[in-house]
Amino acid sequence: MTTWWAEHAWLGGGSAVDGVLLEEKGGRWSSVTPSVPVPPARAERLRGLTLPGLANGHSHAFHRALRGRTQEGRGTFWTWREQMYRLADQLDPDRYRRLARAVFAEMVLAGFTAVGEFHYLHHGPGGVPYQDPNAMGRALMEAAAAAGIRLTLLDTCYLQGGFGAPLAGAQLRFGDGDPDGWRSRVDQLEEAPGVVLGAAVHSVRAVPPAAVGAVAEWADSRMAPLHAHVSEQRAEHDECIARLGATPLEVMDRAGALGPRFSAVHGTHFSPGDVAALGRAGATCCLCPTTERDLADGVGPGVALLDAGAALSIGTDSHAVIDGFEEARAVELDHRLVAGERGRLDPARLLDAATSAGMASLGWDAGRIEAGRLADLVTISLDTPRTAGCDPRLAATAVFAAAAADVRHVVVGGRTVVRDGVHLVIDRPEAELAAAVREMWA
Repeated sequence: MTTWWAEHAWLGGGSAVDGVLLEEKGGRWSSVTPSVPVPPARAERLRGLTLPGLANGHSHAFHRALRGRTQEGRGTFWTWREQMYRLADQLDPDRYRRLARAVFAEMVLAGFTAVGEFHYLHHGPGGVPYQDPNAMGRALMEAAAAAGIRLTLLDTCYLQGGFGAPLAGAQLRFGDGDPDGWRSRVDQLEEAPGVVLGAAVHSVRAVPPAAVGAVAEWADSRMAPLHAHVSEQRAEHDECIARLGATPLEVMDRAGALGPRFSAVHGTHFSPGDVAALGRAGATCCLCPTTERDLADGVGPGVALLDAGAALSIGTDSHAVIDGFEEARAVELDHRLVAGERGRLDPARLLDAATSAGMASLGWDAGRIEAGRLADLVTISLDTPRTAGCDPRLAATAVFAAAAADVRHVVVGGRTVVRDGVHLVIDRPEAELAAAVREMWA
């Protein structure tokens, strides 16, 4: 059993509680006792504001190597994608393991205790399978274990290069031929401690409707999370309507994908009917505002989705930034720019998106500091230039003042992974990141 005493802890709602005693047993919270004014001698003190561990609902780990390298010249998502494809062709399992280990360590240092890795880079150059056809997925699993983060491996089906077009170039590495090929490969993967195995449909342009249904059936048979890129780009959204007579979400719905374990990633160009359908299904929309800005995607309808009954989660996607606090506040701040109105999403709802809703979308019983839940937490300092003077009892201090740089302690399953801003397992993650990224561009 391990015991912590949090100076201030957010247990839900708009305000934090002072003096919270936290006891862990077997990786779960065994008791949570608020209003304990003096820490027991046995307890480790957590100075600052303690929150549940953050959930990164959508990640492509290898995109981290693009940070700062795609900002020259004019372009769109589609021109950025060509640079991403060139990067994808540089990776093999060993390189991917090294890069992902460092990227996942950066996430933990930012307060994330779980990540949903939307994994579609499966095979070798030209689409030739490795001797172990899941070598790339296993590299991600090993990297996450080394970095100390929970992993939901969202093994992604990717079968065509566009509506009715064959795979070409780097895309050949993504494909399994048909749904049976995808299923046969994924069935060779097994969950491990700290890993949930889920499924993903890359997009309606990459997976035809019948195959969407096959992936949804696999996920349903496993009671597994199912994620999909949906309506990220206006061009894809409109082409889907022109070719299939339905929006991308309608295609997913008709194929049987929608339900409480489904997460639509982005949803930037949802129609009102799409918003209503996601709400009726009790599904989740994962917004990734820093990536959606960076790629000029647009602003997703976060307020409308919550009003319709859907859940929201947040992700860092392309890792232009890895900062869960920035993603959470951007959901509200970007809405303000579009709507000309402040305060539609209060700080508590935004923290719920970053914690409990995100964890649920990834298949983890975490995201709340309460007895019986997985024992994950993150503590932010209240004496940095960003947080100094802020009210420690307000959820707004975390959402609208803090940044990833303010994270001081991270606990995953009762195990301290970050103490005083230092990763306890990986020595100098920044050096590993630098070396891994240099290797990609050598």
